[in-house]
Amino acid sequence: MGAETFVEIILAIILPPIGVFLRYGCGIEFWICLLLTFLGYVPGIIYAIYVLVV
Repeated sequence: MGAETFVEIILAIILPPIGVFLRYGCGIEFWICLLLTFLGYVPGIIYAIYVLVV
């Protein structure tokens, strides 16, 4: 895990869509994360970390 991934994980915990946006841009992953964050903050965090690690 490099420094770039570490920063993305930290951002995914604070603001989940921003962490995903840095890696994937405005792709489907970003929109799913944004929707999950609006529906509940914790599902957005879980999805963001999952997408960034896997």
